Amino acid sequence: MSIEQLDCMFHPTSIAVVGASDRSGSVGQAVMRNLIEGGFKGPVYPVNARHPLVMGKNAYSALSHIETPVDLVVVATPMETVPEIIADCRRIKAAGAVVISAGGKETGERGRQHEAQIYQAAAGGEVRIIGPNCLGIMCTAARLNASFAARMPLEGKLAFISQSGAICAAILDYSVKEHIGFSHFISLGSMLDVDFGDIIDYLGGDPKVSSIIMYVENLTRHRSFMSAARAVSRVKPIIALKAGRTRAGAVAAASHTGAMAGEDAVYDAAFERAGIVRVKTFEELFDAAEILSRKGRSRGPGLSILTNAGGPGVMAADALVDYGAEPVALSADTIDQLDAVLPEYWSRGNPVDMLGDATAQRYADAARVLLKAREVQGLLVMLAPQAMIDATEVARVLSEQLQNASMPVLTSWLGGMDVEKGRELFNQAGIATFDTPERAVRAFMNLHRHARDIEMLQQIPPRLSTRIHVDRAAAGRLVENGLASASGLLTETEAKALIAAYGIPVNPTTAAASADEAGSMAQDCGFPVVMKILSRDITHKSDAGGVALNLKNADEVKQTFTHMVTNARSAFPQAKIDGVTIQPMIQTPDCELILGVKKDADFGPVILFGMGGVLAELLDDRAIALPPLNRLLAARLMEGTRIDRLLKGYRNHPPADRERLEEVLIRLAQLTTDFPQITELDINPMVIQNGQPIAVDARVALKPASVQAPMHLAVSPYPAQYESRVNVADIGELLIRPIRPDDAPLLVELFDTLSPQSIYYRFFSPVKQLSPTMLARFTQIDYDREVALVAILESGPSEKMLGAARVILQHNLKDAEFAVLVGDPWQGKGIGANLLATCLNIARERRFRIIWGTVLAENKGMLSLGRKLGFTIKRGGGSGEFDLTLDMTQLPPGVSFKA
Repeated sequence: MSIEQLDCMFHPTSIAVVGASDRSGSVGQAVMRNLIEGGFKGPVYPVNARHPLVMGKNAYSALSHIETPVDLVVVATPMETVPEIIADCRRIKAAGAVVISAGGKETGERGRQHEAQIYQAAAGGEVRIIGPNCLGIMCTAARLNASFAARMPLEGKLAFISQSGAICAAILDYSVKEHIGFSHFISLGSMLDVDFGDIIDYLGGDPKVSSIIMYVENLTRHRSFMSAARAVSRVKPIIALKAGRTRAGAVAAASHTGAMAGEDAVYDAAFERAGIVRVKTFEELFDAAEILSRKGRSRGPGLSILTNAGGPGVMAADALVDYGAEPVALSADTIDQLDAVLPEYWSRGNPVDMLGDATAQRYADAARVLLKAREVQGLLVMLAPQAMIDATEVARVLSEQLQNASMPVLTSWLGGMDVEKGRELFNQAGIATFDTPERAVRAFMNLHRHARDIEMLQQIPPRLSTRIHVDRAAAGRLVENGLASASGLLTETEAKALIAAYGIPVNPTTAAASADEAGSMAQDCGFPVVMKILSRDITHKSDAGGVALNLKNADEVKQTFTHMVTNARSAFPQAKIDGVTIQPMIQTPDCELILGVKKDADFGPVILFGMGGVLAELLDDRAIALPPLNRLLAARLMEGTRIDRLLKGYRNHPPADRERLEEVLIRLAQLTTDFPQITELDINPMVIQNGQPIAVDARVALKPASVQAPMHLAVSPYPAQYESRVNVADIGELLIRPIRPDDAPLLVELFDTLSPQSIYYRFFSPVKQLSPTMLARFTQIDYDREVALVAILESGPSEKMLGAARVILQHNLKDAEFAVLVGDPWQGKGIGANLLATCLNIARERRFRIIWGTVLAENKGMLSLGRKLGFTIKRGGGSGEFDLTLDMTQLPPGVSFKA
């Protein structure tokens, strides 16, 4: 994707509007008028919608008369004319087109054909396309209103992206009333080309954008979306309203955009993994825009409530509790300071009730104390209209005092006409204001939720105490055998063998084809035993009378075999019965769980965890997550269920081995990462006995995969294919591998080996230690966007990291910056050269364009390595610096980098 093209579209030097000069082209005329009235400085060319250009005859002539280059073309003509116009755009080398025209895939097969022709005319990205069926785009910094909206938004740092033009118009109208400023207003329509991921990537690199809110009906290119959102949400809040939460809503969304919406719970899991805060109502989206457009970023959940009435204060406190928080406890020092400015009978706690006769000065004095209190991380100021209070005067005084506060400040003037002027004053001052305390608290907590989620995503996951080894070859044979069957289902014994190949503990199970064989196997197994029907064609064994528990002797086993097979054939006459399975009876387990995998049509495989047993679907206690997983993500998955309280130990129930459960979930995620053929996998139940998990039943459904692993995942997994080994003189064999999130402790140990000079060479400043934020940035990478390798010495009692190198894609997603770090005891032995050469080979494989880095003049070793690897070295902008540049596009084919 070309970020430069999108930048040209939002900051064009010239624009052509096709359909603007035709008398019937009312939409095109509206766009033309908006561009002129909005103050766009460059030339704007109207093109007649009835010109031969649109009719497909002598098509190039309509735009050929434009002498200067055209960056952006706005198309407002009938859909059948658009492909030829887009072909024109490509010929005149326009960066992109905004296609307002409706009549695409949302109308059916003919519309899909039109869109396919448009995409083909754009030559797969030579011309970027926003739309079709969209309102248009706006960028306040460029004074660009390339839309048919009624007005231009106020200038601000909040960006809004929507599939729905109507939602864009509604938010725009609301924003003007509330004095909310925007940097961008972007209507994506049916997303033939440019989609949410593209726009998030673009806005993420724009310094004039501080936050992003989105209205989403469906997504495309889900892996790219997740990659963009994960990168940007760490530095800019992203709030999303995802429509289609219900079945009826999903159907309506499908008819609107021409694309099916995915399962809502999967979107919840995906947004959480990406660091996106999801809201559920239009009102909540408005409120998110209200608070994000104002000054002050979340510093924590410590909200102080300032009010002139007890009732509203209680309502705000209750709302906080609903979100898992409480009003912050005020320190003794803060209470003393409030005592000095408030009447004797104030509440002496939080909420701070100043009594009904509170004046503007009393409000100002109390607010000043609370804004300076160390324990306060946000301030909600409320007013209930009283006969003795001038609500407008209070708002006037506070609007001057609060507009420069560094923490989030919210106001709630309760009532109607009597307080409307006060709300207007707050809006003009850029202070968030809400008509109810509940809305104010919800907006504050959504702001905090983003900060908390990002903090959680940046936590360092603990390492497993054991290494994960799997038998991928054995699993592959089982998968191939299953695909060869007519049903694509594995039998219970095959399914258990598959998960056992990935180290998931199973209850030993054998198959018996006759009553005598079943009796003999039960004798060998040891009584009591469990018998289950064995058939690929019977999914739910209990429905066919296909499960018998607690069989105590061989005769009982033989009799049960006969009855079970007979009942199964009666219930499912078409099913092929292979016999039964025999396994030991696990008596009185601590609890039963369900673990599973389901392939979502949008996001690929998702991992399920929850309460198991025959009532699993009825109780519906489950949580889902996207693979891959680490210990931290696995723990959060479990914590999303009610059964987790029991797993932690409850009354006479002992706690389960949580690390072992986390390991099982990690192994299950690895299995679905390696085999995209798995469409469904159920381990139900997985029992916990003596704290240990054991799978007592398993079911696996398979289908041929349309893509190879791991491209079926929405989140890029650890790229094991880049692991290699190298022998280093005086050290021995080193493992060169991609960095992992749980490498943070090893990275800290590597940093501790660095001299002040080495630290300065790498960081260009005297860094004392690696902060948690730096550790997260260095170890928790997106493997689709960064190449980061480490050199690991595995000999000795524990692993040791000797060096690290990375090549990091820049905002344009084409060029990348490199960096190398080797511990002082191991410098000069070729470790850095091996790491960087391997990074460059991977970067070339991924078609990176320019690799660059800045090196200090005294860093002779790095300059020498740069020359060896073919970098061009020139004096940099700063004194004592050199810029190293490597143009990957100029390298001969087949050449690889060597240390």
